[in-house]
Amino acid sequence: MNSLLALTVWAVVLFASTNVDDVFVLVGFFADPKLRAREIVLGQYAGFTALFCVSLAASLLSMVIPRAYFGLLGVVPILIGGKKMHDLYRKRDGTNVEAEYRSNAGGSGRAATVAMVTMANGGDNIGIYTPSFALRSAYEIAVIALIFAVMTALWCFAAHAMVNHPRLGSPIRRFGRRLAPIVFIGLGVVILYQSGSFGMLMHSGR
Repeated sequence: MNSLLALTVWAVVLFASTNVDDVFVLVGFFADPKLRAREIVLGQYAGFTALFCVSLAASLLSMVIPRAYFGLLGVVPILIGGKKMHDLYRKRDGTNVEAEYRSNAGGSGRAATVAMVTMANGGDNIGIYTPSFALRSAYEIAVIALIFAVMTALWCFAAHAMVNHPRLGSPIRRFGRRLAPIVFIGLGVVILYQSGSFGMLMHSGR
């Protein structure tokens, strides 16, 4: 039970830290009167499922690559966190993702647009999920997938609520951007430690 609780907390933190920006992309979609809520939710699930599957497929390489070597990919979230921290310091805004779509497109076309934006905005997710999934069993991956599905629904609900309460957007955006780089770097360090990459590097340096 403790291990399941730990895995749940880890999955929630992993999802939240890698999808802070996506909340505000969803806010933009829900604020658009041309889009229906079900199209946005469908597109969000489709896009995130694609990101999850690509990350899972890449993590299967860990079956032929030693765990410690594959764990070196933990450097990726550290670099991503460092870049986000740098951008934050330079007061750059890299979270705005704009999408153009035809107003007369069908429901499937609008949902596809949301999916494509979700995938484009989640490019960093693959670099973080891949080494994370490589350290997990099939059962743990299934649990993570279920938790991610629930979290995606919560993300859509939160974005819809923020559209109705626009004053909440600014403080949440500031807090999320400041916290995300720290969480990314922390996840990278955990991946390097759990995979044994730190030990491998120390032995190779002798």
